[in-house]
Amino acid sequence: MNLENVAHAGSLTELSGVLQTCQAGAFQVDFFSWGFYPTSPWRNYWHRHSFYEVCLAYSGAGRFSTGAEHHDVGAGDVFLARPGDVHEIESSHTDPLGIAFWSFALRAGQDGPSPGERGWWSGLTDTTRPTVSRRIGSLASLVTALAEHAAPVRSGYESVLSGLGAALVVDTARAFAAEDDLCTRSPAATRLSPEVAAMQRYLADNLSRPVTVRDVAAAVHLSARHAERLFRHETGGSLMATLRRMRLDLGAALLLDSGPSVTEVAQACGYADVRAFSTAFRRTHGHAPLVHRALQGTLHL
Repeated sequence: MNLENVAHAGSLTELSGVLQTCQAGAFQVDFFSWGFYPTSPWRNYWHRHSFYEVCLAYSGAGRFSTGAEHHDVGAGDVFLARPGDVHEIESSHTDPLGIAFWSFALRAGQDGPSPGERGWWSGLTDTTRPTVSRRIGSLASLVTALAEHAAPVRSGYESVLSGLGAALVVDTARAFAAEDDLCTRSPAATRLSPEVAAMQRYLADNLSRPVTVRDVAAAVHLSARHAERLFRHETGGSLMATLRRMRLDLGAALLLDSGPSVTEVAQACGYADVRAFSTAFRRTHGHAPLVHRALQGTLHL
């Protein structure tokens, strides 16, 4: 869990005023505080917040109380006080509790989840979910990384801290979410294989050059037959048909610029013969290249 690294994350407190906001999915996240308690006896008495407060215990033992619930907590536990929850944390005197903590609010924008929609955020927003969890995921690593980037700040820190902050919020919510709320369609179901993705990139990078199926197959270390079969299976089209479409799409875009001649556009699209380009363009787009340029790509029916 890398909890031993969290024990040295005292510079996490330096994030106050540095990392104040980020975007996590459809939510704007506003951070309010960052903190670190070393392993010495302590207690914060009953109180409540208007935001989420999260504690990750890296050492020792203690008790986390919220409302009428009392939980023994220790290293490897993450515990959550939701907005309005009256809560208290008390460290053990014989085995003092060490924690890193962070607090934030979520604001859903216009494109946020619809009422009743559930996802990773439900671990935070659903008040029936637990307030203590041992499913800390990457929280220890994220806290450590945030602390490392907290001080001194260096050029580019905004992007780094924003990404780490968003990951921290999502992993925090996941720790308390139901498994059903975390299920989503696997990207692998629609993602192209590395070989087909590489073949598509090869086509895009060589639109102006002569290209054969053998050339594309060699770029991914497959036989021409295997490459063609794999590409057709995953994309629904052949390599050469895809190449023609990409070339003519490029031609349509280049023609919107009044600078290059049709001959220059044809050459940029891999056509040595401007007549062959014009014929293929008319067959695909329904009008000649010069008409496409004159209409600026808009055809009124």
